[in-house]
Amino acid sequence: MTNINPEHHSSSPSSSGYENPLPADSMEAPFEFDSIDDALAELKAGRVIVVVDDENRENEGDLICAAQFSTPDVINFMAVEARGLICLAMTGDRLDELDLPLMVSNKTDESEQTPFTVSIDASTRLGVTTGISAEDRARTIQIAINPSTQPDDLRRPGHIFPLRARDGGVLKRAGHTEAGVDLARLAGLYPAGVICEIQNPDGSMARLPQLIEYAQHHQLKLISIADLIRYRLRHERFIRRETIANLPSMFGEFRVYAYHNSLDHSEHIALVKGDPATFGDRPVLVRVHSECLTGDALGSLRCDCRGQLQAALKMI
Repeated sequence: MTNINPEHHSSSPSSSGYENPLPADSMEAPFEFDSIDDALAELKAGRVIVVVDDENRENEGDLICAAQFSTPDVINFMAVEARGLICLAMTGDRLDELDLPLMVSNKTDESEQTPFTVSIDASTRLGVTTGISAEDRARTIQIAINPSTQPDDLRRPGHIFPLRARDGGVLKRAGHTEAGVDLARLAGLYPAGVICEIQNPDGSMARLPQLIEYAQHHQLKLISIADLIRYRLRHERFIRRETIANLPSMFGEFRVYAYHNSLDHSEHIALVKGDPATFGDRPVLVRVHSECLTGDALGSLRCDCRGQLQAALKMI
């Protein structure tokens, strides 16, 4: 199998360019990654893409497809043409439902360690035999992402290697595991991805120059995790309003707004007096105050935080 999406490769460059790492005579124009939107369209159509991480991290490329579109042909393509370990990137919530704990729990650096859970095969009563064939591995993946699957529907260990994606995705950990889940979710698909490292024919890891040639040869879209991070920051909102209440104070009547940051689960408070939208051309007084429990609430004399806060509220 030499091409799992022979119909496609219309290049649509991303906004961020990349210095051409190939000899001048090997490419007519400077290299640019494909756009995230084009990659999402490929995933939504059931195709495979190439995703490159940062040169300061692994500096490697993975084949990634949406887990719900993993077929024996896709698994075989990964095994033959990528040669790496075929893994299933999933959310922590789903892995907890399947009772799949991390293989090693005491990681020293979560940003660098690969979060493998125990490996799996689907049960023989669900049609999986030895577990190693492309057909068996594709079926195990489909069973793992089926919402009705229970922990006892999976055998341990097996030939599919689940990976636990960090909450927050590539914004919390810029790895292929998180990229696989983020890309599937952004494409409107089940939030899980099948990923496989790309090796050169000699067994060494393919770096960007080889990955560019690889993607062109197999007519695959090629994107970077850096572009995916920028895409999410540009298109998603992570702060949501939780509640509103009246706050009568010695400085007047305020409205208090509470906000939640879904990335780091921090809370933010805004105290507002009046309706700034009605101020017209008049300036709106604003103070950004860093929370200080001992100063603001307990009146500590080791700082002037309470005094600064009170002065600002009085001025407003």
